Amino acid sequence: MDPGPLFYSESQLEVKLEEFSRIKRLPPYVFQVVNELKMKLRRAGEDIVDLGMGNPDIPTPQHIVNKLIEAAQNPRNHRYSASAGIPKLRLAFADWWKRRFDVDLDPDREVVATMGSKDALAHLVLAIINPGDVVFVPSPTYPIHPYSVVIAGGDLRHVPIRPDSDFFEDLKTAVRLTWPLPKMLIISFPHNPTTMVVNEDFFKRIVEFAHEYKIMVIHDFAYADLVFDGYKAPSFLAVPGAKEVGIETFSLTKSYSMAGWRVGCAAGNPQMIEALRRLKSYIDYGMFQPIQIAAIIALNGNQDCVDDIVQEYKDRRDALCHGLNDSGWPVDPPKGTMFVWAKIPEPFVKMGSVEFAKMMTEQAKVVVSPGIGFGPFGDEHVRFALVENRMRINQAVRGIRSFLSGHTAYEKNAEKAIQEIAV
Repeated sequence: MDPGPLFYSESQLEVKLEEFSRIKRLPPYVFQVVNELKMKLRRAGEDIVDLGMGNPDIPTPQHIVNKLIEAAQNPRNHRYSASAGIPKLRLAFADWWKRRFDVDLDPDREVVATMGSKDALAHLVLAIINPGDVVFVPSPTYPIHPYSVVIAGGDLRHVPIRPDSDFFEDLKTAVRLTWPLPKMLIISFPHNPTTMVVNEDFFKRIVEFAHEYKIMVIHDFAYADLVFDGYKAPSFLAVPGAKEVGIETFSLTKSYSMAGWRVGCAAGNPQMIEALRRLKSYIDYGMFQPIQIAAIIALNGNQDCVDDIVQEYKDRRDALCHGLNDSGWPVDPPKGTMFVWAKIPEPFVKMGSVEFAKMMTEQAKVVVSPGIGFGPFGDEHVRFALVENRMRINQAVRGIRSFLSGHTAYEKNAEKAIQEIAV
């Protein structure tokens, strides 16, 4: 009997797998190249300091963990939860914005709890963006920002974000060169990977821009609390008119060192929130309820733990930046995030960030993230993540200092690598 067109041989199925168009639009994961080299060297017995992935190593505060354990003992908390988050968690998020930024939010209409900021952003873009819709995304930036657009089938346009240029002039230029007009702008401040910070006037101009061109805005506020030297990060939602054009996402990942817990939210424009809520209702049943209950304790409890976490990152920042500058690699201490964004020193800059990151791994025994992994305008930089304790960061600095001290030898290596790449 003929099995019909629904059945394929093994060889036919392999051909079909190659035709997954969305997957084909996603490039190979650049960071994997360096990760594989790291693992190879570690298997060979090398001690490698990994400052590549921004994976927080600071323990989750104990009172939050204790609440998770307590809630997990209740059998009722092991049933399906609510995809939009339980009411008390949504209220806790709304209260957080009110306490921190004097922003009023309706927890029922303007807040959705999500499995981290990544979930919020990716699913919101999927819910709103149609194939062919134009979305502006800064470059360099965190990979899910552009690739959420790719996954949704949208038309991605990169807008350079650089300290030596006017972002708004670049936005206006991008609008003039774009048809159809953009439907959405995705931004994030404090910014990953560049660590750029902004003031409230910046967001006022963003809101004005969005109203003028009828563009929706998503602001990823993942590093709201990770700020230093007296700087306070403003909320996009605190600007009058912001809720009319966009939403803001927040996560407990950095502020409370809860990376693996996957707790975040989206808040703001009720129409955008409803679109996200409706899509998520078909995809998931929400976070494990004990995690949601513990997250409420994190948001509503004593915030000294956040201050302690921020201080730890500041100490690590100071150690790394001081060490790099003393080694002849000039960097500016960032005012926000858990990263240091460093221009590749001469003469290595021409070799590109991937080859330089590989050289750093092999010669300095330090893993960094290649800037090209964050977009086409990031290739002259690498990113350090402050995810090792101060002792290990000092070890990394010693390795980098030794690496750079052999400048003449490494210059020859760099020139050789450049020639090999050219060939």
